[in-house]
Amino acid sequence: MGVHAGAVRELLVVLVVAGVGLLLALLAAFGPWHPGVGDRHPAVVVELHSPVRPVGTGGVADNAG
Repeated sequence: MGVHAGAVRELLVVLVVAGVGLLLALLAAFGPWHPGVGDRHPAVVVELHSPVRPVGTGGVADNAG
């Protein structure tokens, strides 16, 4: 009976750890990550920046014909 109780205890520990990991993953996925009303710098998903290139630096139109 001792071996059976040890196996059950080990399976329970594994299931509890897996459940806690699943809860943490759900919290990270669905938790509020966006800024609050009083935040000074709002979070953005992606910041878009265009590359600054001087005019006439080897574009397709510059090299045509």
